[in-house]
Amino acid sequence: QVQLVESGGGFVQPGGSLTLSCAASGFSFVSYYMSWYRQAPGKERELVATVNPDSEMIRYANSVKGRFTISRDNARNMVYLQMNSLKPDDTAVYYCNVAPFGTNYWGQGTQVTVSS
Repeated sequence: QVQLVESGGGFVQPGGSLTLSCAASGFSFVSYYMSWYRQAPGKERELVATVNPDSEMIRYANSVKGRFTISRDNARNMVYLQMNSLKPDDTAVYYCNVAPFGTNYWGQGTQVTVSS
């Protein structure tokens, strides 16, 4: 079955950096868009970034453009989110996502906390 396992979250001061990783299995990774979402306390889950199978089409939420970079390694079934210049507003649980045949699959999430 589809499995997504996120890692790399943690506590970081404003202006710091983190790289999140997502290990995917149970589906044809090279065939699907992969995305990162996040959900802050009391807020709805929002799309952060998405990348198409050959990494030629990448989109970001306006709030993270220029600071975050999504990438994927099709040989290793991995997707990454490099996060720089982190702000307190980036504090959230970050989720890896894939939606084969229109069904959303999520990992367990990884907590990112940005605070001084």
